Amino acid sequence: MDQAVATLAPGYFALVMGSGIVSIALQIQGFTAPSLILLAVCASGYVLLLALHVLRLVRHRHNFSEDFNDPRRGFGFFTFVAGTNVLGIRLSMDGQIGWTTGLLGLGFIAWLLLGYVVPWTAVLARTARPVTATANGTWFIWAVAAQSCAVAAATIEPALPSLRRELAVVALFCWSIGIFLYAACGIFVALRMMLYRLKPEDLTPPYWVAMGAMAISVVAGARIVEMEDAPMVNATRGLVAGLSVVCWSFATWLIPALIAAGWWRHFRHRVPLRYDATWWSIVFPVGMYAVACLTLGQADSLPIVEGIGAVWIWVACAVWLTTFTFMCLHLRATLFRRGTGPAPAAA
Repeated sequence: MDQAVATLAPGYFALVMGSGIVSIALQIQGFTAPSLILLAVCASGYVLLLALHVLRLVRHRHNFSEDFNDPRRGFGFFTFVAGTNVLGIRLSMDGQIGWTTGLLGLGFIAWLLLGYVVPWTAVLARTARPVTATANGTWFIWAVAAQSCAVAAATIEPALPSLRRELAVVALFCWSIGIFLYAACGIFVALRMMLYRLKPEDLTPPYWVAMGAMAISVVAGARIVEMEDAPMVNATRGLVAGLSVVCWSFATWLIPALIAAGWWRHFRHRVPLRYDATWWSIVFPVGMYAVACLTLGQADSLPIVEGIGAVWIWVACAVWLTTFTFMCLHLRATLFRRGTGPAPAAA
């Protein structure tokens, strides 16, 4: 158990993100009972992972610090920001605006701090060059974290009319930064693919976050468009609405490419399909795409897009259930197996 804590992946809050976003999708469509089950998984997973990360910081500070300095793993810490806001957004659907506001405050502060610390420690402070060789799909979580703050701010805006202007500024600020961060991360990842050989082992599940970041940008944009009149919203409503459609189109275009990449990795090159924490990096983008379709379809009166989202929900549920099942089997086989007696002496 202690070894598991020592090697805990910084991106494991993707479990919270994935469970929360599928719960949101189900709640939007009126499937209350399964949505509440996934909300329970999301909330309990959040508390457990937060406790494990604190324990890791206390008992294995060196491992914790190494992750901050590793560009291949450091950006995984942004899953804490996104997971915090996704949980808050889901709670707002049950009228828990106080919890949503508190979690948004925590997520926003964490996003600001990590937004300066992680790029510095993991990228700029490294003496080894070029750093581009280590760019991967986890870098897009930086953009996802920004957009999660935008969605949370736009979500609670109707319930807090006295803070309407401030929330509009937060939502548009985070949405705009998220768009630029996505473009920057996309350039770095594209350069890594073009300048260095991409082996099948390198094409890991977090590359799905490239699609998820576009999908959450759609949701954030649609929520901003639906906000009440405020100076910041009025000045950018048309721009945000247009870019939201562009982001949805690009997210849709990415899905076949990501599926083909998975086939190339596991079937063409026989990379074993074994569970690890990065599987949750697929669940969130798939669920987020369903929510993006539903939100954009309702906001812009696009029944075809909304219909795609209604079907895609079940794809997201299947992906979540598969990942959760394999995670439970993995935990049973590693953490909860019975001992078989003393280990034999080394030869």
